[in-house]
Amino acid sequence: MLKYKLYFSNKGLFGIMATLNLGFENQLWEMADKLRGNIEASEYKHVVLGLIFLKYISDAFQEKHQQLVAEGAGFEEEPDEYLAENIFFVPNIARWSYIKDSAKTPTIGKIIDDAMIEIEKTNAALKGVLPKNYARPELDKTKLGELVDLFSFKIGDAESRAKDVLGRVYEYFLSHFGSSDGEFYTPPSIVKLLVNMIEPYKGRIYDPCCGSGGMFVQSQKFVEEHQGRKDDIHIYGQEFTATTWRLCKMNLAIRGIDGNLGERDADTFTNDQHKSLRADYILANPPFNIKDWGGNKLKEDSRWKYGVPPIGNANYAWIQHIISKLSPSGIAGFVMANGTMSTTSSGEDEIRKNIIEAGLVDCIVTMPTNLFYTVTIPVCLWFVTKNKQQPRNRQDQILFIDARKMGTMVTRKHRELSDDEIKQISDTYHNWKNGTNYQDITGFCKSANLEEVRSHEYILTPGRYVGIEEAAKDSEPFDEKMTRLTGELAELFAKSHHLEEEIRNQLKKVGYEF
Repeated sequence: MLKYKLYFSNKGLFGIMATLNLGFENQLWEMADKLRGNIEASEYKHVVLGLIFLKYISDAFQEKHQQLVAEGAGFEEEPDEYLAENIFFVPNIARWSYIKDSAKTPTIGKIIDDAMIEIEKTNAALKGVLPKNYARPELDKTKLGELVDLFSFKIGDAESRAKDVLGRVYEYFLSHFGSSDGEFYTPPSIVKLLVNMIEPYKGRIYDPCCGSGGMFVQSQKFVEEHQGRKDDIHIYGQEFTATTWRLCKMNLAIRGIDGNLGERDADTFTNDQHKSLRADYILANPPFNIKDWGGNKLKEDSRWKYGVPPIGNANYAWIQHIISKLSPSGIAGFVMANGTMSTTSSGEDEIRKNIIEAGLVDCIVTMPTNLFYTVTIPVCLWFVTKNKQQPRNRQDQILFIDARKMGTMVTRKHRELSDDEIKQISDTYHNWKNGTNYQDITGFCKSANLEEVRSHEYILTPGRYVGIEEAAKDSEPFDEKMTRLTGELAELFAKSHHLEEEIRNQLKKVGYEF
């Protein structure tokens, strides 16, 4: 009974994604549950996702292998036959059938590591990317073998690829186990909203803190959904944490996305991997309120055009870094802590004022609570651009959207935006931007001119501008309402007495009477 409670409480803690509908969520959870007590929870995803990647490329390879065998031309062991269809060639000792047959051997960790090494040798795009630490002593080999045995479902065959099963499995694990060393997973609804707002149809896309690559994946989906071509966008990213950098490389590789993530993992502020880049689109979810970001070494940095960020908080360093990377017609959408909209500490208000007066801020959106899986801090979305003259001149305007009342609680602790709500927010922005069918809506959106923003001392909190939604008028007469409410209250009182008596009876049956 105790084990069941623990299992359930952990499931609830991370919040099963109600919209996932994979059909094997319990198996996915069971995989992570196998590792409990053996390694840190933050390491679950690296162990499991490495195996998932291996299973994915093996499924895809095996399906193509069977086709080539059936054709009878003898090309089934030729790597070029697979690479031509964006399928990784898998050597014999890395094929899932071999790994599965070896699952119960004490050397299963070394067998998996050897498989990863052989795959990297055969596929240059994966060099230095795959995890190769399954033989480490602290990883229980019996549990690891049991974990391998749990893979009874396909994730890499043609049908699974069409349904993006792998992407959804990645989302599952990254959302549940994506918090370590300041890293946290950006929920799909926020990523989708950012992408729909900036519409990255064609050009260079940059994320200075790309994590596992969710922004890039959603950008590719956006392009494909709008009849564009995958190679219309060019990916540039940077990630500080080595394991996450490799995870991003894997995430892009299995989707056939050719991304430049720099030579290695590196700190964006002190070791910019894309110094000369000027991006058409920037999407980012920087870590909030980072204190130790190296600001004391960067006081003379050329990126601080609008003011030197405080040493004790990196928020405005991220904002200015993003602005510095924009092309002359570029647009950026990024997540920030709500404090960035109104802070007056350490000169941040002066930096915000200078950015506003430079005509860079296009739109601010405040988001509802509980959107993130592992952090509770309220967030907002900033949209900045260097080209407020197109498609119409809005140089003197900023759009404010208050979306705090949106979203639905899909678990006790987690909220998601619906596709309709994402469309409502993005349509509002594009209608305002294009000058078509836009109107201010009290309590939701307001187009404010710079003079009004100045009167609010450059504070960008949308609630200051959009006003309070007018409450619906109550047409029910007071006497009728009180009669109805007291009647409902009396009914509830009666039910409570009945329930109290029922509880007493049940307790009496098991020997507890009071």
